[in-house]
Amino acid sequence: MANYDVKKEVTDKYSLRGRVFHKLREDILNGRYKEYEELKEVAIGEEMGVSRTPVREAFRQLELEGLIQIIPNKGAYVTGITEKDVKDIYMIRSLLEGLCARWATANITEEQMEEMEENVYLARFHAEKGHLEQMAELDNRFHEILYEACDSKILEHQLKDFHQYVLRVRRKTLSDPNRGIKSNEEHNQIMEAIKAGDADKAEQLANRHMINAYENMVKNGLKEVYQKDGE
Repeated sequence: MANYDVKKEVTDKYSLRGRVFHKLREDILNGRYKEYEELKEVAIGEEMGVSRTPVREAFRQLELEGLIQIIPNKGAYVTGITEKDVKDIYMIRSLLEGLCARWATANITEEQMEEMEENVYLARFHAEKGHLEQMAELDNRFHEILYEACDSKILEHQLKDFHQYVLRVRRKTLSDPNRGIKSNEEHNQIMEAIKAGDADKAEQLANRHMINAYENMVKNGLKEVYQKDGE
């Protein structure tokens, strides 16, 4: 397998095409562009201060990711992330997060473990205070620490992409304070398993954590988000 080229990804992110691509992907995922909405090359180029060429190149990459469909002689139309896509992402992510926790058990550094412990402690504090925004930020950071600790750039990159794809839905369902508290308890259990060197348990807990997160989404607004998008 070819090595994952981190330098190439960083360079691409700040190229003209990369900047347009990342901005459009963010706008699609956060709901600025609705499903079936047409993306217009000229308007987007003018808005971002670039020619049509990097916009057209970004469109091709977005199509490869399944976020838009390019219809010849008609235009580019948003497909976005559907309700089924969210389910698929969480089922795949549950397996990859489990693998990530397994590898993190063997590779986590002392500094990463200290940050993970502080993260769980702060999340518990903010949960008691009802600070939902801080809890959401700490939830995101816990997973970033876990991804970094697995010591695999390929797995880290894939999980961060999945995390980004469902961010809009997560913002909606993370507003449930009970889930925030429960989620942090699950983070603590994953952390303790990693700290104890129990890779099997860490994998099982991380896998279950993702399934619990998806089930909470279904319970607390997943259908509502997509029903609103269709209005």
